[in-house]
Amino acid sequence: MPYSSEHKQETRAKIVECARILFNRHGFQDVTIDQIMREAGLTRGGFYNHFKSKEALYSAAVSSFLIGRGAQWRQGAGVDPQKPSPDMSRRMIEGYLSSAHLGDLDGQCPMIALPSDVARANPDVQASYQELLEAMVWLFESGAGADPQASNANEEAGQLARQKALSLAALCVGGMVLARSLPDSTLADEVRRAAHQTATEMTMA
Repeated sequence: MPYSSEHKQETRAKIVECARILFNRHGFQDVTIDQIMREAGLTRGGFYNHFKSKEALYSAAVSSFLIGRGAQWRQGAGVDPQKPSPDMSRRMIEGYLSSAHLGDLDGQCPMIALPSDVARANPDVQASYQELLEAMVWLFESGAGADPQASNANEEAGQLARQKALSLAALCVGGMVLARSLPDSTLADEVRRAAHQTATEMTMA
């Protein structure tokens, strides 16, 4: 008896989430298809019913964060993308640059966990990574009172909001990448705290 489409979707989602966690822990090269399927409680033979390659799964795993673990994280941090504001931007910064996020290896944003891997990955993986960055930039840009979809109603203000949003995203992601690279280090905590303070101050300017 063939599996229902719902069962296939659930199985695919399970594979993607197990892969996302393993990639976060070990990186792309050090994770095998066998490991992923074993973690998901499935056999290797079923992998190609869902993905053409490990790279295709990698892309799906990066993309999944936005509506999966990332959505759970945003809810816990009180971040509602449907209500952009300076306060919402500060909540995003508070949660993203927190020690809890840094310590949550399995749940970490792929932008923190996988930058070196993604830089060497194929264009589909890089596009998935870019989607995450664009979502963060959009939240900060909208929180500054700018409409990223607007025409040239106020071009200068829009450019300033865009620049600030990009800088905030760079502080959040870059600060956490550096902190993750220096585990159990006083300097790592100093970097994280400095990025947090500067980013927060920027939302008040």
